[in-house]
This record gives sequence, structure tokens and C-alpha cells, in this order.
Amino acid sequence: MATFAKPENALKRAEELINVGQNQEALQSLHDLITSRRYRAWQKTLEKIMFKHVELCVEMRRGRFAKDGLIQYRIVCQQVNVNSLEEVIKHFVHLATERAELARSQTQALEEALDVDDLEADKRPEDLMLSYVSGEKGKDRSDRELVTPWFKFLWETYRTVLEILRNNSRLEALYAMIAHRAFQFCKQYKRTTEFRRLCEIIRNHLANLNKYRDQRDRPDLSAPESLQLYLDTRFEQLKVATELNLWQEAFRSIEDIYGLMCLVKKTPKPSLLVVYYAKLTEIFWISSSHLYHAYAWLKLFSIQKSFNKNLSQKDLQVIASSVVLAALSVPPYDRFYGASHSELENEKERSLRVANLIAFDVEPKAESREVLSRSSLLSELVSKGVMTCVTQEVKDLYYLLEHEFLPLDLALKAQPLLNKISKLGGKLSSASNVPEVQLSQYVPALEKHVTLRLLQQVSQVYQTIQIDNLSRMVPFFDFAAVERISVDAVKHNFIAIKVDHMKGAVLFGKQSIEAVGLRDHLSALAESLSKARITIYPPMAKAAKLGEMLSGLGEVVEKEHRRLLARKSIIEKRKEDQERLLLEKEREEESKRLKQQKITEEAEQRRLAAEFEQRKNQRILREIEERELEEAQALLEEAQKGVKKKGKKPILEGEKITKQTVMELALSEQLRERQEMEKKLQKLAKTMDHFERAKREESAPVMQAAFEQQLAADAALHEQEQQQEVELSKQRHTGDVLEKRRLGRMMENKKIFEATVVSHRESEHNRLKRERQERIDQIIQSRKQEREARRKMIFFLRAEEERLNKLREEEEARKHEEMERRKKEEAERKAKLDEIAERQRQRELELEEKERKRKEELLGKSTALPARPTEPLSRPPETGATAPAAAAAAAASAPTKYVPKFKRGGMAEGASQAPPPETDKWGGNRQDDRPSDRWGSRPADDRWRDRDDRDRERRPFGAGSRPGTWSSSRSRGER
Repeated sequence: MATFAKPENALKRAEELINVGQNQEALQSLHDLITSRRYRAWQKTLEKIMFKHVELCVEMRRGRFAKDGLIQYRIVCQQVNVNSLEEVIKHFVHLATERAELARSQTQALEEALDVDDLEADKRPEDLMLSYVSGEKGKDRSDRELVTPWFKFLWETYRTVLEILRNNSRLEALYAMIAHRAFQFCKQYKRTTEFRRLCEIIRNHLANLNKYRDQRDRPDLSAPESLQLYLDTRFEQLKVATELNLWQEAFRSIEDIYGLMCLVKKTPKPSLLVVYYAKLTEIFWISSSHLYHAYAWLKLFSIQKSFNKNLSQKDLQVIASSVVLAALSVPPYDRFYGASHSELENEKERSLRVANLIAFDVEPKAESREVLSRSSLLSELVSKGVMTCVTQEVKDLYYLLEHEFLPLDLALKAQPLLNKISKLGGKLSSASNVPEVQLSQYVPALEKHVTLRLLQQVSQVYQTIQIDNLSRMVPFFDFAAVERISVDAVKHNFIAIKVDHMKGAVLFGKQSIEAVGLRDHLSALAESLSKARITIYPPMAKAAKLGEMLSGLGEVVEKEHRRLLARKSIIEKRKEDQERLLLEKEREEESKRLKQQKITEEAEQRRLAAEFEQRKNQRILREIEERELEEAQALLEEAQKGVKKKGKKPILEGEKITKQTVMELALSEQLRERQEMEKKLQKLAKTMDHFERAKREESAPVMQAAFEQQLAADAALHEQEQQQEVELSKQRHTGDVLEKRRLGRMMENKKIFEATVVSHRESEHNRLKRERQERIDQIIQSRKQEREARRKMIFFLRAEEERLNKLREEEEARKHEEMERRKKEEAERKAKLDEIAERQRQRELELEEKERKRKEELLGKSTALPARPTEPLSRPPETGATAPAAAAAAAASAPTKYVPKFKRGGMAEGASQAPPPETDKWGGNRQDDRPSDRWGSRPADDRWRDRDDRDRERRPFGAGSRPGTWSSSRSRGER
């Protein structure tokens, strides 16, 4: 990177390099100067440098260098002299356009040269391979190599300039001018891809302008001049989009204009609104949105009638006729009949969005909007007086379609009116701001509408009509087209129609159970039956008590209470989550602060290190400069010695000499020596030329004599060869004549043989053809049989699979029921076993208590201690018949207490019922030595060891087949 004390030195250096053909070095030196931090103060020289810089960039097609230079120059002159930046940009765009036009003028096939889908795309691999493989290039390829690069550079120039000028309030006019020129470029050369990108770029610029409102030099959209420039740009974008048939981009441009108006809350001029609605009519017509198309025409008519005082009556009549015809072209049925909920919601949003675009309400209110429909549109046409401005043919057609009932003559009367309407329209005057209106575009839609009206009216009169009669009634279409129209009408519930092609008839009326009229009859029948039932069986009187009326109030209150408690817990949980999130956020902010502090410290350390490195580099540069100065002094001394030897003027001692100056001196000396050598070579070449010319002058007569001698010898040789060729031709002719005579005798035999061979081959061909046809018939028959067998096999397999599936399902259901039944029985059996175990435990406890009392009586204890309970405190209380028995036993065990006789009798009876434990042969009770469980009874496996006692245990206590056993045991115990 070369450094210059003044910018003028850099400019001079660049011109010197350009003169010797080193454009790249010149561009690099200027670019380094512009991007340097030393020259940030604007001066006139910098403008000259920028002019030279952009010229070199255009000449060498260096778009990146141009963009960087313009960005740096914008920083320099933004606050000082912004007009200089404007001049440089205009010069840059002018040069790029001029070079592109020059390249276009050099080629003769522009369409082939610009046959590129994307100017920003690189070369495709197949193009590169073709360029290497093909030997010579065609004209289209050469044109593409000449023209396409310059158009790519021009497109890149537009993008660069728009990027530099965006969001700059001082260069808004230049920004709009460049945008218009870019639109014209896309329009002139049919660049649809670049046009879409250009629209997206401008759209992003406006979005960033609204997003970053604190920028310096930001354009103010509330200013009338800025708003007008932005609107003009969008309207130009809309016009070019419609001319390029980019209807989606045109609709997006419409939305951009509407968004811009909503942003600044101002309505544009009526002339712009006319263009706005005129383009809307084209967009809606292309998208087959006839209803929105008619509404747009109505708004256009209202604006023209209200604000355009120079509009002629004829033009107003044509515009009003377009409004009415557009309204009549709207289909008379609901296109979204039977659609899903999501589709209806999407259509509702779309209608609201389009209604905003059409009505152009800056502050729309949802409650004041009306739904867009055909009926409301027609009523609005009548109320606003549009029908008074239309032509007589359009008025007659309107009354014929909307107010007349002519099922047989409707189409025949409408046809001449449509023929007259198709001839109306044309170019309008310049005062209307609408270039052309063609009413013939509505004729196909009107013919379809006439057909629908005819079918509707015929369905109200006839139930059946012949297809031929219906075809004669509709002269516009054949019956296939009428059938397609009727299918759409039936689909959208406009008419009920059925076509029977076998009978050649069309059936009208309610043909299905889902018809509206039939549904009404069924509902009327249901209401009549309901009234009859109420008359025969009057309803019961309503409950008068509040409790009966509000029987489920308690449950509802309890449910509401639980819901409120759950809501309270959810709120508490959310509060805790919020507090936790706040704590986490504080921790994150603290960590971010610490991280930022660490980053700042690291940046400071890097800055100090960079400063140290910079000082080190400066020291090294100074050392290098000193070393170069010493080398320059040495070279200077050598150069002075050579100059003194040749008698030239030596270099002055007082001049400041650098190594570069000495090298330039040496180069100039070498150049001088080279020129002297070239002069010597030229002199030598001239001497050789004279010598060669003298030699040729001396040898010319000798060469002429030798040529004449050779010519005579060639003539003699030619004559001799001609005589020999004639003799050989005569001999060959004689031999050919003899051969023809010899072969002529075999001509008849040859014909006979040829006929034999042809007949044999023909018979063989016919035989093979018959055999081939027989094989084909056999194959077709076999394939038919195979298909039939395969279909039968598939049907059998499917039937068998269905049968097996049905059996499998029945088996699974049976197993499930069996399992449920077993589970239920098992639960019942387990409950019974638990009940029997409880009874057995109680019985054992009673027997143990009685045995303890009997032992105490036998031992003769006078004072019996109270019976220690064998059960823990946690034992559940006794229930049923065991409680009285325990009380009686406790009473009998106390000898000091008087017991009445009648109670003793009851106790004896109870004791007789409880059998004593059996005694072994040693006189003791036969008890099991195994430990008992926590309730004092034996383990469960011993209790259930004898399964034969279950039936006896189910019987009442004391009842059994062996009553003597219990009584004898009791008597032995008493003894």
C-alpha cells in the first residue's frame, strides 16, 4: 500500500500507470487512498479521484471496488458536500449504462445474447464444458460473452447505488431516480427475476426505515415531498409489474402502497388513486376474482366522477358500463358452499384484506364494515346512480338478467345485446388517466351467467326437458359446456339438476334427500307430530320445590369449590415460577455483566498489544527506510559514475534521492539503450532488404527460361497420355458389348426364378403372420383366464381373511368374558374364605378363655385374678354373637359376685354350646405347641388343613351331626 503526502500525487501516479497500461495498479492505488483514514476531510481533489476511480471500475468491471469506494466517499462528504456524492453516483451510473448500450450496439442478436435466466448466477458447468469441447463458437455464444457481462455489471451498479442511497433524506430524489431507471431496465430487457429482487430490496429498505427510527439523516415520511417520492416509486413498480405480467408482484406492490398510506395516514392524489384502482381491476380480473374486480371498478368510477372534471360524457359512460358488466359477471352463487371451517376462515380473512385494499380505509373499523357480496354490489350500483350513466345495451342486459323471467327466450334475447357490447369500448381520452377499456372481455363471463339464469328459470317451470331443446335454447355453448356449467352450479347449491344421457333428458327438482325443500317438509312433519304427542300426552307439572329443581346444586357447588382451589394452587405455582424466573434472569444478567466486563478487559489488553505491535512495526519501517536510503546512495554513486563516463549531466547532490528515484533512473537508461538497439536493428533490416531485392532481380530471367522449357515438356507428356486413354476406352467398350450379349440370353430364366422366390417368400410370410396371430390370440385367452383365476383367488382369500378375523374377534370376546367371570368368582370365594377365617379365630379365642377358667376352678383358687386379655390393644372389637358370650364368661369366672338363677341357666346353656377342648391320654388339653399368630390363634395353614370341616363351620354354632360329642365333653369337664 503506497502512501502519498497529498491526494494530487495519487491522482498523478494513477494517470502515469494508466498511460503505461497498468490499470489494475492504478485502481488499487486510488482505492487505497480512498479507503485510507488519513483523508477524511472533503476536498475537490477527492471528487476528481472518485471520478477517476469509478471510470476505472467501470472499465474493468470491478463492482466491489466501486461499492467500497462509494461507501467511504459517502462517509467523507455526507455532512459537508452531499452534492458531490450525487454527482459521482450519476457519473458512475451513466458510465455503466453507456458501456452496456455500447456492448448492445456491437451485437446483432440481443435476444439470444440476453437469454440468461439470472444475471447474478455464474456460468453453468454444461456451458463451460461446451465452450471447451466445441471447436468454433457460434454467434449467439459470442454475443453472450460480449453483452451479458456488461448487463450483469449494470444490474450490480443499480443494486450498489440503491444500497448506498437508502435511508438518506438528502438524496431521496436521486434514490427515486435510480429506482425508476432500474425498473425501466427490467422492463426494457424483460428481466423478471431481477425485477422481483429489486422489489424485495426496496421493500426491505422501507421496512428498515420504519424499524430503526433513531438513525441520523433518516427520511421523514410525513413530509409531503418524501411521501410523494416514495409513492411515485411504488406506482412505477406497480406499472412495470403489470406490464411484465408479474401479477403476484403487482399485488404485493398494491399492498406496499396501502401499507405506506396506513403508515403516514394520508390519502394520495386522485390521479394516483385512479392508477391504483385501474391496476387493481387488472389484477383481480387475471386472478378470476370477479367480485373484487367489480368493486375496484366501482371505486374507480366514483373517483373519476367526483374528482375528474375534465372527463367527457362518453368516457364516463364506458367506465360506468364496465362497472355494471363487471358486477353482472360475478357468479350468482356462493363459491364456498360446503367448505370446511378452516377454508371459510381463510376466505373471511382474505375478504377482509381485499376489502381494506379496495375501500382504502386508513383507519378501518371492524364493526362498520359490510360484507362484500354480489347482491350488495348491485344495490349499491342502483343507489349511487351508476345505472343512469351506462349505455342502453348494458341497461337492457341488466334488466333482462336481474328482473325478467323468460325461461325459453332469455339466451336468444341476450345474444344480440352481447354482440353489441363486444364492439363497445376502446381507447379513452388522456383526461381519464385510464388508457383503454375493452368491454368484450366480459362477454364469456356474461354468456356463462345467462346460461345459469336460464337453467334456474327453466328448473322453476319444468321438471324434465330434452337435451336437444335445451341446446337450442343456449346458442352460446354446446351441451358439453352447458353440462360443465351446470355441474358447478349444482356443486355450489345454485340449482338441482340431473342429466340422463340414456334418455336424452335433463331432470330438474329436488332429487336427493338433502334438498332444502325436502328438509323443510320433514321438519314441518316433525313439528306436527310433536304437537300431536303433547296433545295426547300432556307434560307433567314442574316441580315446585327448590330442592327438586336444584337437585344437582350441591354437586355443582362442590365441583366449583374444587375448581377454585385448583385455580388457587395454579396461581401460587405460577407466582413461584415467576419469582424463580426473575431470580434466574437476575443471575443471567449478572453473568452477562461479568462476561461483558471480561470482554472489555480483553479488548483493552488487545488494544494495548496492538499499539505495541504498531510501534514495533513503525520502528521496523523506519529501519527499512534507512536501509533503502543507504542502498539508494550506493546506486546513486554508481549511476553518477556511468553518467560522467558518457558525458551526461550528473544528478545534483542537493536533491533528495530515494531508492525509487534511482530505480526509475535506471529504468529510463535501460529504455534509452533499448531504443538505440532498435534503431540499429532497423538499419540492418533495411540493408538486408536491399541485398535481397538485388538478388531477385538477377535471378528473374533465368527462372522464366526454365519455366518455359518445363511447360513444353508437360504439353508433350499430356498428348501421349491422352492417346493411351482413348485406346483403353475402345477396348473396354468392346468387351462390355460382348458381355451384355452373353448375359441377355438368361433374362427370361432370371425373371422366372425371381417370381418363384417372391411367391415362396410371400406364402412363408403369410404363414408366419397367421401363426403369430394365433399365438397372440392364445396368449390373450390365457391371460384372460389367469386374470379371472387371480380375481377369484383374491376374492376367496379376502372372504376367508374376513371370516378368520370375525372368528378371532369372537374368540377374543369369549375369552375376555370368561376371564371376567373367573375374576368375579375368585373375588367372591376369597371374601367367603376371609369370613370363615374370622369366625374360626373368634371360636378359638372363646375356647382358650373357657379352658383357662376351667383350670383355675380345678386348682381351687379362692380369689381369681381378672382374666388377662390375650389380644393386643389394637385388636378390633368383637361383633355379633361373640360379645354376649364373652360377657357371660367373664361373669361366670368371678365367684364372689352373685349371679341370678335365670342368668346361670343362660350361662350353662351357652357353656353347653361351646365344646371344651379334647384331652389327651395324660389328662391334659390337647393343644398344639406351635406358636400362634398375633391374635392368639394357630397359623393359617393349620386352620385350613382340614377342608372337610368347611361345611360344618358354615352351620350355626352348636348345630351339627354329632351333638353328643359336645355335651359329653362338657359333662367330663364339669366332673
